[in-house]
Parts: sequence; structure tokens; C-alpha cells
Amino acid sequence: VHQSKLDFFCKLGYGKQDICKVLENLGQEALEDDVLKELIRMGSKPQALENQAQPSPLKLVARGSCSTSPGLKWLGEDESDSSDHLRPIVIDGSNVAMSHGNKEIFSCWGIQLAVDWFRERGHTYIKVFVPLWRKEPPRQDSPISDQHILEELEKQSILVYTPCRKVKGKRVVCYDDRYIVKVAYEKDGVIVSNDHYRDLQNENPEWKWFIEQRLLMYSFVSNRFMPPDDPLGRHGPTLNNFLSKKPVLPEPKWQPCPYGKKCTYGNKCKFYHPERPHQVQLSVADELRAKIKVPLNLGKEEEQRNR
Repeated sequence: VHQSKLDFFCKLGYGKQDICKVLENLGQEALEDDVLKELIRMGSKPQALENQAQPSPLKLVARGSCSTSPGLKWLGEDESDSSDHLRPIVIDGSNVAMSHGNKEIFSCWGIQLAVDWFRERGHTYIKVFVPLWRKEPPRQDSPISDQHILEELEKQSILVYTPCRKVKGKRVVCYDDRYIVKVAYEKDGVIVSNDHYRDLQNENPEWKWFIEQRLLMYSFVSNRFMPPDDPLGRHGPTLNNFLSKKPVLPEPKWQPCPYGKKCTYGNKCKFYHPERPHQVQLSVADELRAKIKVPLNLGKEEEQRNR
């Protein structure tokens, strides 16, 4: 038990001396979580984090030299990869191909257009799911165009064939939609399809929420892949925030009141009034009451003085 725990925490990068001290204090039967908490409390850090904390010495480069080694970076350059902030993309290949072919032809060129669109945005994890029987020669009842694109995407590890087989001359096809939703759910990504997957929504309540919030619909306009700018409606996030893990919230913009000075809503008005930026927004009736109370109070004070 001691050796297994020692090997486990050594793989995490902690020193053997620190691990032995903690095991002596807590005992050999201590849980791994307790040992890890004690290591953190002692201030012990993995070797990888210690190496990152130490500043690497800068190397001098001759003036005019254009050679850049992978270890050298310009000062002030952001080392974080932009692709880390983008969500994984899972494409329903059959839905995209049939949409591009006007529901008559399985157009592989439509899949290529969708993949290129996400590549240009910087997405690195892109998976396309297509049934395996689409690899067979086309038939009259199921025509396919540009079938060589599927082979190219498969070589690039982008295309994934869902399994199928023949039993007594009949084709047995696995449900590819379940593959699509399951992979997208596990990767916390986005599903690209015009299908609503209602049967899978009823099957799993977690999938229902995920499909409602992470389904990206699209359209093809003159061989151009075009997803909507507001995937979840007018009041939902923008397309950039929808496809990114860390959405950027827009600054609040105050819309001026369409009624202007004639507005009678007062402090209940949700719009901006430039004529009263630092004043409490009172209704017209309250403003009139406030103006009337001032002279009445002054008149009462004069009467008391005369008495």
C-alpha cells in the first residue's frame, strides 16, 4: 500500500521526501484525498509547476535574425492558445450533406464547407459522424456526390464512420445520432445540425438540456455555410459567445426613451433620459406634488410668525 501510494503521487510530480513525511503523519491507510490536502497544506508543489514558476532566462538573438525557435517568444506575447477558448465541434454529417444536396443528393462538399468554416475560426477539435454504408458505391435510391472528400477527411482524423453490418442480406445500421449527442455532451461542445433529436431528448433529461442549449443550426446560401448570429434567439448569446468557452459580455448600452420629456413613467421607465442624468426619476404627478408642497409650507411658517 505504501509503495502504490508513493508511486501514485510521484507520477503527479511530488517529491518522495514530502510524500513520506505525510504518510508518516497520517498513517499508511490514509485516503489519497487526505494525503493530497496535506501536501498542499505543507506547500509542496509538483515539479512541473515549480519549473513554470521559475522565470526562464532570456536568450540574446543577433540583430536582424529572423530565426525563431519554438522555445523563444516575443515579450508580451500571449502564450495561451486561442483554440483553448473555443468549444469542440461535432457535425452531423448526414444532416449537413443532405441539406447541401437539397435533400436529394448526399453532397460531401457541404461537409467540407462546414469543416472549413470552423477551421477558419480556429477550432481544432472537429468531428464529423457519417454512417459506414456511405462508404459503399452510390446507388440510384441514395446518390452521393464528391465521395472522395470523405476519404480525405478520414485521413485527417476528422471523419468518423458509425458502424453497420449486413445480416442475411439486410443492412443493420447503428443510430448515429446517439454517437453525435454523446460525444458532444462528453466534450462539452456544440452540435451542428438542423435536427432537433426529440427522441434523444425524451431518452435522457441531461441530453435534453444540452441539445436545447448547444444545438447550432445553419443554412447554405450559394455554397456558403452560414450559421445564425443569434443561435438561441434574439435575447440569447451571440454566435462568438455561443462557440467560446469564456463568453465576453457586452457593455450595457442605454437606449434613450422614445417619449423624451413627455414620458410619464418616471422612475419606472426602463429607458435613458438625458435631461435628468443625476436626478431621481420621478413621475410627472410626483414632481407636481413636490412643487406644490414647497409654497404651502412657506405660507404656514409666515402665519405662525405673525401670530
